[in-house]
Amino acid sequence: MTTHSAVERRSSVPRPAGRLRSGLLQALLAVIGLVWLMPALGLFLSSVRSEEDNASGGWWTALAEPGRLTFGSYTALLRDSGMIDAFWNTVLISVPTTVAVVVIASLAGYAFAWLEFPGRDWVFVVVVGMLVVPVQIGLLPVAKMFGALGLFGSVPGVVLFHVAYGLPFAIFLLRNYFAEIPREMLEAARMDGCGEWRIFSRLVLPLGRPALASLGIFQFLWVWNDMLVALIFADSGSQPLTVALQSQMRQFGSNIEVLAPGAFLSLIVPVALFFAFQRHFVQGVMAGSVK
Repeated sequence: MTTHSAVERRSSVPRPAGRLRSGLLQALLAVIGLVWLMPALGLFLSSVRSEEDNASGGWWTALAEPGRLTFGSYTALLRDSGMIDAFWNTVLISVPTTVAVVVIASLAGYAFAWLEFPGRDWVFVVVVGMLVVPVQIGLLPVAKMFGALGLFGSVPGVVLFHVAYGLPFAIFLLRNYFAEIPREMLEAARMDGCGEWRIFSRLVLPLGRPALASLGIFQFLWVWNDMLVALIFADSGSQPLTVALQSQMRQFGSNIEVLAPGAFLSLIVPVALFFAFQRHFVQGVMAGSVK
């Protein structure tokens, strides 16, 4: 009885210290979160202030006078046909690119992981080697090829470029993830009479859902926020939102009533996508870290 009481006293001693450390850690994380959110908050407040208020003081002054905030900039932005077209161009570039990369990479990743064919390992080495090729090297030759094919300056041209440069990393990621699936599970499916396509669609894809979600989020963010490729391969009729905002900054250096709401609109879409697939994203990032 005495020993049991002593154990209880010893186990209860560090509880206050543990609670204090946990509270300090949570407070530190809250401070870091606020610091990271500060630019987004400043961008949002700048987007809901009038042009005169933005010119007279910093965005933090809006906290003292919240009644002066207005959504007039968003109303004007939604009436700007050029910015709306740029937004839909961004969607038409990002969504097909993401879908194409995920579909093609999942098929190739399964083939490299579980199918036997001549030269499989050497082809995969070539795919891995393409990861080190900078995107800047391919800009000029691909631009010449697209010009000869009539794809330069169009949305399909931008999509094809992003798909080509997104596939090496996507194939590498999914191949390594699919290779972790137990071989016994696939052999059991083959013994039950399942073909390769059925194994891939009914077994491998459901098991690889976290990796597919992570890849889809990464690919969508890369394409949505891209400006270099779109700046070169897109013309005025196919330019995405990033290029449209950049052109506004070049022509009207202080055009904050267009830049702020446009930039916040460009920010909120990938953030909403991340939170929608947050659970699958975390599972995909942590996959393989715990055996």
